[in-house]
Amino acid sequence: MRFRSFSLFTFFLLFCHNAFAQLKNSDQSFLKQTYQYSVKDTQSLKLDIYSNEELKVKKPTILFVFGGGFFTGHRDDKFYITYFRKLVQHNYKVVSIDYRLGLKGVKKLGPLHTKPLRNAIDTAVTDLYQATAYLINNADRLGIDSSKIILSGSSAGAITVLQADWEKRNHTHLTLPLPAHFQYAGVISFAGAILSYRGAPSYKVAPAPTMLFHGTEDKVVVYNKIRLFNKGFFGSNYLAKRFKKHKYPYYYQRVEGMGHEVAGSPMTNNVEDILWFIDNYIMKKKQYLIERDYNDLQRKRTFNKTAADLYH
Repeated sequence: MRFRSFSLFTFFLLFCHNAFAQLKNSDQSFLKQTYQYSVKDTQSLKLDIYSNEELKVKKPTILFVFGGGFFTGHRDDKFYITYFRKLVQHNYKVVSIDYRLGLKGVKKLGPLHTKPLRNAIDTAVTDLYQATAYLINNADRLGIDSSKIILSGSSAGAITVLQADWEKRNHTHLTLPLPAHFQYAGVISFAGAILSYRGAPSYKVAPAPTMLFHGTEDKVVVYNKIRLFNKGFFGSNYLAKRFKKHKYPYYYQRVEGMGHEVAGSPMTNNVEDILWFIDNYIMKKKQYLIERDYNDLQRKRTFNKTAADLYH
């Protein structure tokens, strides 16, 4: 089977009083504050905190990682703001982060040249851990309930959050910036996958309750799996099978006939499902194993590019 192209330490905390921007929208309940959480490779890495009341009030927090194939994208892209606003309206905080784009300028990815992709994912995960450590260490000042940090990501961001929880549950060397006892409370993935050089992904510690959305015709991020010996890219469909086998709590929506549109569509079409997942799986600690097949016969494909098309 061919292993196709995919789109997708220094422990440095800053305890300075950052200048921050605060944005009040017309409903007076959507506040945005910006902080620098680290500097890596001379790049200032920032995060935006969205809340509906005074910053120091502690709340469960959705930590969001944007998409863009590890070569483009922005933490405050206007496409994500509606999703953030709806979460904030339901009394959650949202933190959206920068991370270094490890595939920016990379021209070659393929079955015998996956190292750039692995480096890009490891870099993104490292930055996500650094942002998480910043939130944990400043939890009182920033109003973060560090026992309920929930990861969410789109496309490359979905790869990053699934990879981050997998690495943390297996205590790999990448996880050193985080306290040994810390675990993420949940994962919400829009068209994500795990890259493993150790065969099929397994967990020493059971994964966080995980919500997976993926289109069955996705040509950018693998839907099932692509494997060459111990090296493989394992998508949502494969991960759902593993979770079901081991009885790990999960919610999986398989979107029939759709492709990489599903990296974005749940943030507008499935917000009620996402809120239900957080309330039941994370707040109430329900042990559900749920799979849904969704097929809208009136919906047309709007994204037909492959990963190779994007990089070219």
